[in-house]
Amino acid sequence: MQDLQQLKQQALNEIRNANSTSTVEQIRIKFLGRKSGLVTKIIQTLPSLSVDQKKRLGPLANQVKHNINQALNNKIIALKSPDHQTGEFFDTTLPGIRPEIGHLHPITLVSREVEEIFKSMGFQVHEGNELTDLHYNFLALNFPKDHPAMDSYDTFFIENKEKDIKLENKRVMRAHTSNMQVKIMESKKPPLRVIVPGRCFRNESTDASHEHTFYQCEGFIVDEKISVANLIYTLKEFLKAYFKKDEVKVRLRPGYFPFVEPGFELDFECMICGGKGCPVCKQTGWVELIPCGMIQQNVFKSAGYPKNKYTGFAFGMGLTRLAMMKYGITDIRLFMSGDLRFNNQF
Repeated sequence: MQDLQQLKQQALNEIRNANSTSTVEQIRIKFLGRKSGLVTKIIQTLPSLSVDQKKRLGPLANQVKHNINQALNNKIIALKSPDHQTGEFFDTTLPGIRPEIGHLHPITLVSREVEEIFKSMGFQVHEGNELTDLHYNFLALNFPKDHPAMDSYDTFFIENKEKDIKLENKRVMRAHTSNMQVKIMESKKPPLRVIVPGRCFRNESTDASHEHTFYQCEGFIVDEKISVANLIYTLKEFLKAYFKKDEVKVRLRPGYFPFVEPGFELDFECMICGGKGCPVCKQTGWVELIPCGMIQQNVFKSAGYPKNKYTGFAFGMGLTRLAMMKYGITDIRLFMSGDLRFNNQF
């Protein structure tokens, strides 16, 4: 019994002073090795002892073996811990470090906010096809067949394998979310209040305020006796809710769009420079924010509505532009840069 106690104390002292896992393994073999271990040799003598001696020495031998094994395992864990490798103290009672999580893209944040505002005004939110055809993208919206917007300099055409494909069936990447206007009208009857947020594509040069890939939100209302006054009121209420202002400064200028008559450009005072002039507003103090107007009767005809029965207005706002105004971003190209330093700010 005295030998077991001495071996236990010796093993614990050597384990305490060990400074590597290989040293710990040598100590294990020295005391608990299957053939030559010092404690193992004493355990191997137990069968030759009397019953009384076995009852006294057996439990003690097992306890000593267990204590040494536990000390060996604890020492290995301690040697492998980062604190031992760096020599720094680590307080295990401190709270854990929260892992970094992702950030929503600013355009996603703006899109969700725009949807919530319009839903509170009774609008339905629809999704649209990014790959469409010339019929829904242009022709059904009263664009002439020779309109320059259908030129490949503005529109991304998809190569068609069919040789004699009709003009209206040619596949293109949508140039605006207005491609869903007639498609939705074909399946739904007035009264309608709809917005269609989504990604658009145009083959144009990029600069601080223009991109070949951008995000837009089409909106329209169709009913009887809809007027320009309804258009102005709806858009001003949206802008006040979006920019969280009691009043907003806007102006209407005449604008031409084949699918509206009359057509307007709704300009909004530049939020980045406060109307003083900057690269985003091209030094004018105003940003062309929402092209809009009263829906052309030929568009209703394309949708199969009775002539002159309904009126309505349509508008298309750039979600990318809204994000620039909201967060003070001066270069539209940052949105598509993929730079995590930019995204992590939101």
